[in-house]
Amino acid sequence: MKNNSLYLISPLEGHKVIMKKLSIASRIIIAVTSLAIIATYFLPAWRIDLFAPQYPEGLVMKIWLKNLTGDVDIINGLNHYIGMKKISIAMFYEFSFLIYLVAAFIAYGLLIAVTGSRRILFSYLIVSTVGGILAMLDFYRWGYDYGHNLNPDAPIKVLGMAYQPPLIGHKKLLNFDAYSMPDVGGYIIISTVFIAAVIWFIEYKKK
Repeated sequence: MKNNSLYLISPLEGHKVIMKKLSIASRIIIAVTSLAIIATYFLPAWRIDLFAPQYPEGLVMKIWLKNLTGDVDIINGLNHYIGMKKISIAMFYEFSFLIYLVAAFIAYGLLIAVTGSRRILFSYLIVSTVGGILAMLDFYRWGYDYGHNLNPDAPIKVLGMAYQPPLIGHKKLLNFDAYSMPDVGGYIIISTVFIAAVIWFIEYKKK
């Protein structure tokens, strides 16, 4: 080991092959950002906001790793009239394993910090990207079922109308403006992956 590099002798070429590890600074940053994800256990990860003339201050539902908070009861009361299901923790099977998934994600980042492996960092980025895509697809699946499978006996029926909330961003639902976006916990995870990507790119260019 020399200058944070691993030197290997190639039996065929007879020369040194340099396998650079991450710099100490990069490893510290990855460790700190990975530990910062612990905050997601105490902060909401996602939020859905609803605004209407009768609710100018807005209604909000916050999604945590294993809980729902905010104006859930009021939203359920309104949605009952148009035949939507009652929102409850039981609707989200993901709550049964999300806390363990996040713990594994933290350990993954700390493994990179300890080993300094660029390959593990690259795999971390691939897994994070695939995981993010799967999470959004899962959220879309829930939103589609929630907004389309309506009670046929609902007091209010609008022919051809569905009430699927936006995957991300804004959507108009009758007289409500619905917004779906990450909350503080979600932004922490997104920032962690973004910082890891920047570090990988910088280290790759240095190589």
